[in-house]
Amino acid sequence: MKHAIALIVAATALSGCVRFGAEPPPSLLTITSAEQRAADSERTVVAGEAITVSVPLVPQSLANTRMAVADGGTSVAYVKDAVWTEPPARLFQRVLSDTIAAKSGKVVLDPRQFSLDPGIVVSGQLSQFGLDARTNEAVIVFEAAVSSDRGQRVRTRRFEAREPVSEIKPLPASAALNTAANRIAGEIAAWIG
Repeated sequence: MKHAIALIVAATALSGCVRFGAEPPPSLLTITSAEQRAADSERTVVAGEAITVSVPLVPQSLANTRMAVADGGTSVAYVKDAVWTEPPARLFQRVLSDTIAAKSGKVVLDPRQFSLDPGIVVSGQLSQFGLDARTNEAVIVFEAAVSSDRGQRVRTRRFEAREPVSEIKPLPASAALNTAANRIAGEIAAWIG
C-alpha cells in the first residue's frame, strides 16, 4: 500500500514537470477573401477556359504555420503566439482562387481537380508573406505565372503589396496581411482578365 501511494505521489509531482508539446496559442489566424461568389451561382465554361490556381512555391521560412518577421536583409524571426491555421501558401491560394472566381465569372479549380480541365493555370512563388520590422509593414510579394494553351503561352508578373501595421502582434499583423493579400488577389484577377 505504501508503495502504491509513493508511486502516485511521484507521478503527480512529475506531471507538473513533463509537458507533451508546446502550449497552444490563444487563437489561430487566417486570411479570407473580400470577394465571394453567390451561394447559388452555377458556371459553365468550354474546354480550356477553366482556371486552375496552384499552391505557390515558398522559401523555407514560409513553409510553416508561423508568422515571419524580417528584421534585416539576412535574418528572419517569428511573431510570438502568431500561428496560422495553414501555411501561408495555402491561405494565399484560397484567397486568390475565391477572388478570381468572384471577379472573372469563370470556373476556378483547385489543383486537385486539375484533370477536369487544366485550362489556364495560375502559379508562382510567394517570396514574402509577413512583416517588415524596419518599416512596420505587412509585406506580400508574389511572382505570378499564367500558363494557357496547354503551356504554349506563359506570362509572368511581379505583384507586391504593403500595409502599415500599428504593432507587431498577431491580430493587427494578420489584419494587415489580409488586406495586402486581397489587394494582390484583385490585381491578379484583373491581370488575368
